[in-house]
Amino acid sequence: MLPDKLQALVRLLARLPGVGDKTAQRYALFLCTADPAIARELGLALAGLEAEVGPCTRCGHVADRSAAGGLCAICADPRRDGSVLCVVGRVQDLLSIERSAAYRGRYFVLGRLLAPLEGIRAEDLPLERLKALLRDPARPVTEVLLATPPSVDGEATALLLAEELRPLGARVTRLASGVPHGGDLEFADPVTIGRAIAHRRGVE
Repeated sequence: MLPDKLQALVRLLARLPGVGDKTAQRYALFLCTADPAIARELGLALAGLEAEVGPCTRCGHVADRSAAGGLCAICADPRRDGSVLCVVGRVQDLLSIERSAAYRGRYFVLGRLLAPLEGIRAEDLPLERLKALLRDPARPVTEVLLATPPSVDGEATALLLAEELRPLGARVTRLASGVPHGGDLEFADPVTIGRAIAHRRGVE
């Protein structure tokens, strides 16, 4: 019912995270029937994406390839606290932490988590690059904050990282978890409530 070119576009869009077949078809039809300038601009942006944007050479966040040293805006910012390094699984996690405005240190993006069922093992993680940052005397790191998600894979990754990084001398901490702000205890899962109790603190 659709031209081959359009069907190919639908299949490509459906491979994006969170996009199903119906949503992909809706996007494709919009691009075909809306202002042609939108499709042209989108095509140009996608065509230049790989050549112009890539991982930061230091932390793995996305960076402008033309930037000095291939560094992202965070690594290039001299106002950042280089003594604290936050390890996250994905760039999306980094962006979530940045939106909180509660952290002013630097980051390291693993790009993946331990997932034995998917064939992702310890040797598939960029552990040596991470260790090299901690060994760099020009940028001494005193604390490594593990901010992997509170999932089975995230917890396994955090345990592995703690074991690998502690011998390097930096203090290893874990992102706390608890009841979300504005949330209702009735709908919180037992693990979340348990951690909220275990990590309780005094009222200030």
